[in-house]
Amino acid sequence: MIKRLTGLFLFLGILTINAQQPGEDEMGAWYMYFGTNKISERLSIHTEAQFRFYETTSNFNQMLLRTGLNYHIDPNAIATGGYAFIDTDNNFYEFEGEVNSKEHRIFEQFILKNKVWEFLFEHRYRLEQRFLDFGETTDTQHRARYRIQMTLPLTNTFFLNFYDELFINLQDDLFGQNRLYGAVGLNVTENMSIQLGYMRNQFANAVYDRLQLAVFYNPDLRGLFKGKKTDQ
Repeated sequence: MIKRLTGLFLFLGILTINAQQPGEDEMGAWYMYFGTNKISERLSIHTEAQFRFYETTSNFNQMLLRTGLNYHIDPNAIATGGYAFIDTDNNFYEFEGEVNSKEHRIFEQFILKNKVWEFLFEHRYRLEQRFLDFGETTDTQHRARYRIQMTLPLTNTFFLNFYDELFINLQDDLFGQNRLYGAVGLNVTENMSIQLGYMRNQFANAVYDRLQLAVFYNPDLRGLFKGKKTDQ
């Protein structure tokens, strides 16, 4: 009888933990770097690193490294193909000996930009092929993403940035997640800016609040790819 009661209490405890979505009531943080490195008139290399935490400065959640080749069709249209590696701790709690999941991701992307009065709009369409390794099992998943972003310059130095991004699964449940974001930005130099913002990340059964600190650095590297003239 005691064993049955103990088992019942353990079962109810597990159900309670799952129902509360551990970490959902914590303010986590994402620290990010993005780069668009111009190598020719039409081509640039995308570089990106993100470090995500369940709490503001601790409790590792995810590391994401992404790169890609951009083709600039014109100043307002960019096509990209690339690859990402993601290392994820899927559990808010820290367990000894737990194994993080690994993901290799291929993506295709198209960006369109336009301006309405002082508002700068960006539409990003992305397809992803995800190859997941959970240690004992593997899986392949596909999804589509659409992000609409609006930037409002306040001065030559300060700006506001907002976006909403919808994730659609191309298998199983259609809705993946939705990210709603708002930030204040600072133009440090002509090719470098910083954003400090807040994101509400909504899943089908949970909502997470995340602070975001992002650095954008877009150097022009075309000089490195041109032959240097020598004196005769």
